[in-house]
Amino acid sequence: MMRICPSRRRQRSGFTLIELVIVVTIIAILAGALTLEAGRRIRVARRTRALQDMRTLEVALDSYAADNGSPPTTQQGLAALVTKPTSAPVPGNWNGPYLKKRSAVPRDPWGIEYVYRFPPEENPDAESYDLTCYGADRKPGGDDDDADITNFSEE
Repeated sequence: MMRICPSRRRQRSGFTLIELVIVVTIIAILAGALTLEAGRRIRVARRTRALQDMRTLEVALDSYAADNGSPPTTQQGLAALVTKPTSAPVPGNWNGPYLKKRSAVPRDPWGIEYVYRFPPEENPDAESYDLTCYGADRKPGGDDDDADITNFSEE
C-alpha cells in the first residue's frame, strides 16, 4: 500500500487568478488595437468610395454635357442623369440614363446627397460644375475625416 506523506501537497492543475487576469488584459489590449485599426480603415474606405462615386458622377455629367451642350442645371440636379429633365432647359438630345444603376443617384458614404451646382460657384473652371461631398461631419468645411471632397480641389 502506498502512503502519501502529509507534507506533500496535492498538485493542482489550472490557472491562478493572476494568470487569468494577465491573459484577459492581453486579450483586451489586442482587441482595442484591432478596433482602432478597423475604425481607421473604415474611414479611409469611406473617403475612397466618395472619390470613386464622384469620378463616376463626373463621367456621367460629362457624357450628359457632350450630348446636350451643357451639364444639367442646379435645379435639374444629378437626377437628370437618371431621368430626362422636364424643367428648362429641357435637353434636346438626352441619351440616358447616364448612370449604370438607373434607379437613383448614389448617396455619399455618410448617407447624404452629393452637392451639385451648375453654373459653378466654387470651381475655377467656369466651363465645369461644382460637385461636393461634405465628409463625415456632413457640413461644409472641416479637417481630416470631416474635410470636404470636391471635384475642383486636388486630393
